[in-house]
Amino acid sequence: MNRKTGMGAGQIIGTIDGRQVVGLDIAKLVFQMHTVDMATGEIANVQIKRGKVLEHFANRAPCVIGIEACGGAHHWARELRALGHEVRLLHAQAVRPFVSGNKTDATDARAIWLAVQQPGTKLVGVKTLEQQATLTLHRQRDLLMKMRIMQTNALRGLLYEFGATFARGTQAMLGEVEAALDALSNKLPQMVADSLREQVQRIKALAKDIAAIDKRLALQLREDDAMRRIAAIPGVGVLTATAAIATMGDPRAFGSAREFCAWLGLVPRQWGTGGRVRLQGISKRGDAYLRTLLIHGARAVLMHTKEPGPWLEQIQARRPTNVVIVAQAAKIARTIWAVTARQQDYQRGYRSVRPQAA
Repeated sequence: MNRKTGMGAGQIIGTIDGRQVVGLDIAKLVFQMHTVDMATGEIANVQIKRGKVLEHFANRAPCVIGIEACGGAHHWARELRALGHEVRLLHAQAVRPFVSGNKTDATDARAIWLAVQQPGTKLVGVKTLEQQATLTLHRQRDLLMKMRIMQTNALRGLLYEFGATFARGTQAMLGEVEAALDALSNKLPQMVADSLREQVQRIKALAKDIAAIDKRLALQLREDDAMRRIAAIPGVGVLTATAAIATMGDPRAFGSAREFCAWLGLVPRQWGTGGRVRLQGISKRGDAYLRTLLIHGARAVLMHTKEPGPWLEQIQARRPTNVVIVAQAAKIARTIWAVTARQQDYQRGYRSVRPQAA
């Protein structure tokens, strides 16, 4: 039997391990459900109001429910699992090939029903409530960082029109902007000077909000064992440790460390024809935010490590710097999965040993 799909030889279409399969297309107000009654062969493709979804599935025998991994999917997966059902989240790319004809809620539900029964379908790990909460902090911090960068760049550009220039960096600019505004007080209208000072206060307020979220993430790191374990890996800090555990979900959803690395888009793209496969640049699939953190962590390792180790020294001798950074980021990602999946502490210089064949 396939561990990821639950299907084996002789599997009856519409059932998995003797349980009925349901394809559920979730939405904001109206859900679409597709299933087949194995006793009568009747096809059911019906709409369910959002408020009636849990009531409907609470009265059904335990079944396998396929849901496309989209906004709100993890919430409904947790709620339906609490009712005794098995929920399988599918990536949109796994569902799309089964959408035939016009794209409607009914065809989407049917496509999910078909996709969840296919052998080899890769599933998305369901995130816990704690992991979802940690990701919320990261999304808020990322948004505040973008807003601060926008406000800072705009302020630099506006003051540059009046001859004021600043050193590189937000902190350097904030240390010089008050003096620049005082020097321009005789040239600028009072209402313009007041508006620029208000923009400076907005930038400082954003910095305080970002610092507050950083403190909450640091507290989360101290309370979570899995996050503390991977924080010991070189190149992994508070942001990477909390984001990696929250984004990964269940590590058992990945068959190996390389599979997790490929899910993050840190492995080469493949292009092949006629039995010949060519490796290209990294695929950049998966979560761009976590991949960016891993790249920054790998760059820090290359710049600040005192004992790079033989592997890193060898790859630095034959490959460009950017390629080495990506390779180091992929190695960090594989280490994160191994430490988390095996629930063991990070050990520098650890070498895994493959079990000998009987």
